[in-house]
Amino acid sequence: MSRHFTPKVITANDLMLGDAIWLTEDDRWTRDIAEAELIEDEAHATIRLLFAQAQPEIAVGPYLADAKPGTTGPQPIHFREAFRTRGPSNYAHGKQVEV
Repeated sequence: MSRHFTPKVITANDLMLGDAIWLTEDDRWTRDIAEAELIEDEAHATIRLLFAQAQPEIAVGPYLADAKPGTTGPQPIHFREAFRTRGPSNYAHGKQVEV
């Protein structure tokens, strides 16, 4: 019996700015999780993660994060990932100013 694969997004931190970024289906990095590629196949997730890891000049520490489909794009499942979508928490700047 095979285990169920939970959909994923690939996330990392931007090398220059430090904020959270997500990999899109067309191989761009975005600061908006709604634009991220929602990966629903484990083998494809592995290939996409290897692609992300091959870009150390852009992305630091890429990893697979559980996600679910949402009305505007992928949505985080876990608190940590939801927290990362809001930007740095030490003071209001970046994404926090936009809210």
